[in-house]
Amino acid sequence: MNQNRNQPPKWADRFLEWYCRSELLEEIQGDVYELFYVRIQDRGLNVARRRFVWDVLRSFRLSTIKGIRLNHSTMLLKSNIKIALRQILKQKVFSFIKIGGFALGVAVCLLIGLFIKEELSYDKHYDNVDRMYRLIAVFDEDGDFNTQVFLPAPFAQAVVEDYPEIEKAGRFWGGESFRAGNNQVRRQDKPVNSFEKGFIYIDPELVKILEIQILQGDSAKVLSEPNTILISKQKAEKYFPDEDPIGKTLILNDNLQQPLKIAGVMADLPVNSHFQYDFLMTLAGQEFWQGEQQSWLSNNYHTYVMLHPEADPKAVEQDLLSVIDRYYIPNAQAAGMSDAVGYSKQISFRLQPISDIHLYSEDISDTAKHGDIKVVWLFGAIAIVILILACINFINLSTARSANRAKEVGLRKVIGSFREDLINQFLTESVAYSIFSFILGIFIAWMLLPFFNAIADKELTFPWMEWWFLPSLLISSILIGVIAGIYPAFYLSSFRPISVLRGKLSRGSKSLGLRNSLVVFQFTATIVLLVCTFVIFRQMNFILNKKLGYDKEQVVILEGAYSIREKVPTLKQELLQLPEVKHVTVSGFLPVSGTFRNNNGFWKEGRTNIDKGIYGQIWDVDHDYIKTMGIQINKGRDFSIAMPTDSQAVIINESFATELGFEDPLGQRITNGGGLWQIIGVVEDFHFSNLKEDIGSLCMIIRDNPVTLSLKVNTGDMNGLIQQITNKWDAFSPNQAIRYSFLDESYANMYADVQRTGKIFSSFALLAILVACLGLFGLSTFMAEQRSKEMGIRKVLGASVFQIIQLLSRHFLLLVFISLLIAIPVAWYLMQAWLKDYAYRINIGWQAFVLAGILALFIACLTISFQSFRSATADPVRALRSE
Repeated sequence: MNQNRNQPPKWADRFLEWYCRSELLEEIQGDVYELFYVRIQDRGLNVARRRFVWDVLRSFRLSTIKGIRLNHSTMLLKSNIKIALRQILKQKVFSFIKIGGFALGVAVCLLIGLFIKEELSYDKHYDNVDRMYRLIAVFDEDGDFNTQVFLPAPFAQAVVEDYPEIEKAGRFWGGESFRAGNNQVRRQDKPVNSFEKGFIYIDPELVKILEIQILQGDSAKVLSEPNTILISKQKAEKYFPDEDPIGKTLILNDNLQQPLKIAGVMADLPVNSHFQYDFLMTLAGQEFWQGEQQSWLSNNYHTYVMLHPEADPKAVEQDLLSVIDRYYIPNAQAAGMSDAVGYSKQISFRLQPISDIHLYSEDISDTAKHGDIKVVWLFGAIAIVILILACINFINLSTARSANRAKEVGLRKVIGSFREDLINQFLTESVAYSIFSFILGIFIAWMLLPFFNAIADKELTFPWMEWWFLPSLLISSILIGVIAGIYPAFYLSSFRPISVLRGKLSRGSKSLGLRNSLVVFQFTATIVLLVCTFVIFRQMNFILNKKLGYDKEQVVILEGAYSIREKVPTLKQELLQLPEVKHVTVSGFLPVSGTFRNNNGFWKEGRTNIDKGIYGQIWDVDHDYIKTMGIQINKGRDFSIAMPTDSQAVIINESFATELGFEDPLGQRITNGGGLWQIIGVVEDFHFSNLKEDIGSLCMIIRDNPVTLSLKVNTGDMNGLIQQITNKWDAFSPNQAIRYSFLDESYANMYADVQRTGKIFSSFALLAILVACLGLFGLSTFMAEQRSKEMGIRKVLGASVFQIIQLLSRHFLLLVFISLLIAIPVAWYLMQAWLKDYAYRINIGWQAFVLAGILALFIACLTISFQSFRSATADPVRALRSE
């Protein structure tokens, strides 16, 4: 009984007999049994039984399994893997540098790869994506091309009727007018409003073109009735939880005269769609002003078309030119435009594939938020460069340590190894490094993903469950391992055994030129990234601190005033009672993005049918707008409540005055075809658009626009003042929470993309520096090791610590200096191309290059100095005791 209890587990013994080849079973079984009985004596029965199971499992390998015969290639691969793992464990410092640098490169590539994949996936999900287009109008103004998406109301219906190649056409009205844009929303049976974005007016036909899935409601008739609305599933669940919303009513901005009946619920739109709206109001029966739906001279609609499968888009673009002769010219002439024919010749049309809208709309004026293909290419290039830097570390360190592997290569060749066997061994080592690097790189990327999402304004995730993801990572790790290891493999395997065994091999000197070139490339790329980062931050600082022509500091913006439109004048007076509030103005037109905009043609009085129109903005303001915004009046006067005639007055900016060509614009009259105004003042040009654009023509008139209240304040306790303002607001609008922002923050948000680019560049520059420094540290460590005897002799002969450090550092610092000389023209060219997009920009100057050069030299010195100092202070006896 006791004897049976001292036996190993029977199931483990049977498992060994089941899988083990017969010629090996007796030997393996004897070994594991012998170890089992020894452990009983030393460690006890329980430990011995557990270790027996472990020994049986350890013996389960390809070489011991029945029916499997390992050929020479398999055995050689197994041997190469073992040697690779031994080399990694033997050279811990150099393995850390190789794997660490590789891992950083892999992490950057993964993050940027996720970013690029999402950017390229936009609008690819449609079934008929190859037939869906957005119509673009191109205006050629004496070689200055203005490309926009806004077309006349009748355009969509006309092209469907006149061109059989166009199967469907649909429109939507966006922007910030006539309840499109942002609104205060509530159910008809609830008193409390909620602020919502994403309202547009849309044709029922466009719902079909965009393949919007209708979850509830009649998909065939949705939005066919006037005053109906289609809402997203998310909003339906918010406003009608556990209810059927069909037929229910929404009230916008407390306007009970224009209720909206819910006609349907649509599926939430994909995040990778350029079309991002939650509330689709019907255009059926909608006319924004008399004759608007028949007007060919007012451009306000985004128009999409679906072509027939056999239609040629280029041919359709050419055919669309006949729209000008058929509709534009007759309507323009009927409106009294003398140069209707000449003006119409400036217009052409383009079909933009729907899959191109997100990335290829940088030069197109629209209301959509989109990306930029140049950014995609730029980030892709940065990822490749950083991965190349990591590969360079591997190549440099592998070739630099050639002498350490020389005798191994020589001995293996003497005992019969072929060169191809050695190449396979070194490539196996490279692939092993690459696989370990990918594992670490995936972990680093996963850790950095939240940070990357924050600075890139994305919500990226790793597609772990996608079938292609893990196999592609494995294939990439093998491929990159082979690419990085192919030169070291051929270089190391080329050693001649007779030279190696006689000790005649130079210690890595043959590859010195290549290593120097690769180090120069590393630091050139790093310095270019540094210069780009400095220039981007300088441009951003220039933008945020530029004199804008208005005062954006301490201006509080109260939004959503349209829901209390009748009470706005009283609220304005109440706010002016606060001692910290200096001025208050009421207008939806502000010099920051996301506020009202328009575009009108203007003529001098009596010249409508003679001159070509001057296009510019016309802003509805009140009497306090100019002083609230701190805009300087250069000529004439401000609006005055004491002068009733100011209701027919206009104040223009300097650019408009220049376009009009008046010697003295004061007292002159201008018209937009609908109104006639007398110029009473000229204000200094102020930036009301992005600094990428020149200041355009603008005029201001007195007209009610109760959308936003702007308060010019002077306080050291902004939080306390906001609380006082909130109390005033709540008294007038108890069912609507106050929404406020600051003009300076809204201005800064206009350039959030530039700030994100700067942060991403600085992050990538930091990673590039880290990768380059890892390689430099490895090389300096190796060089110090190789020259230890030389340094020992120099110290014995009287060399100082400083001289030793200088001797070891001089070579690397020279390479960094050469990198700087190469990087300067490259960085200058890249930044000139980037700054070209800005009408108002900095001069690059020499400061960015000097700063980047000093920083690169300082970092290189810091990296090298550690090993240089160790070598300089080492005891020379240790280096020379074998001599």
